Amino acid sequence: MTLTLAQQAPQRARRDLVATWALCIGGLAVAKLVSLVEPSGLLAANLAGVAAFLFIALPDRKIHARGERWTEYGFPWWGLSSPRTWRAWGRGLGAALAVCAIVFPLFFAVFWAYGQALPHLPRWLASILAPYSLPPTPHLRLPPHFALFAVIQLFVVALPEELFYRGFMQTAWAATDPTRGVRVLGARLGKGFLATQILFALGHLVVLQPWRLGTFFPGLLFGWLRERTGNIAASVLAHAFSNILMATLEASFYG
Repeated sequence: MTLTLAQQAPQRARRDLVATWALCIGGLAVAKLVSLVEPSGLLAANLAGVAAFLFIALPDRKIHARGERWTEYGFPWWGLSSPRTWRAWGRGLGAALAVCAIVFPLFFAVFWAYGQALPHLPRWLASILAPYSLPPTPHLRLPPHFALFAVIQLFVVALPEELFYRGFMQTAWAATDPTRGVRVLGARLGKGFLATQILFALGHLVVLQPWRLGTFFPGLLFGWLRERTGNIAASVLAHAFSNILMATLEASFYG
């Protein structure tokens, strides 16, 4: 069956999205490989910065080539002095804190149970499910250089990833078929919602550790927040808070 031009255009748009994702992840994979032989260690220490550059620069080129702006992709930014910017990020902070207040205690309980169970699993299975091999020894510890770590998680990790996945990719994919979607807890999840979160998880396999596929599940939460609030402010903040929580739990249980 031959597709009409109207049917072909959305397919081309979706292929272009996946190709842009592959270019980002491929570029990061090349940087990762080069960092293994680069003698100064500078590249290895700055792979997060390389990822941030790719996640922003590649979609930015496409967005501006079409005469569009990032605000059309859910980035709430109208200048630092604009009250509109501060209101959007303030509402995003409120939504992120409310969701985290519900989700984080549940995640803590699962993490605790998970850590208790891992030492009793077959070694081959435990090595697939998590990087931890010793029994947990719970004692509150913060990650080293906590303040700097938190800033990096917000501006170098969460913001670029949310701009790319929940801003550029999720928004553009939904636009290829705006009539499709399901409503979940007040948010309309459009075409490509699940595909975006799958690619988000697969992108974490640049570091070949199978448990990184678990990022699919927080991706669902971040994607839902983007649709529920109308922009990516809440998903950026929830993403950063989640990474900080995970690092704190790892330091506290296995530090």
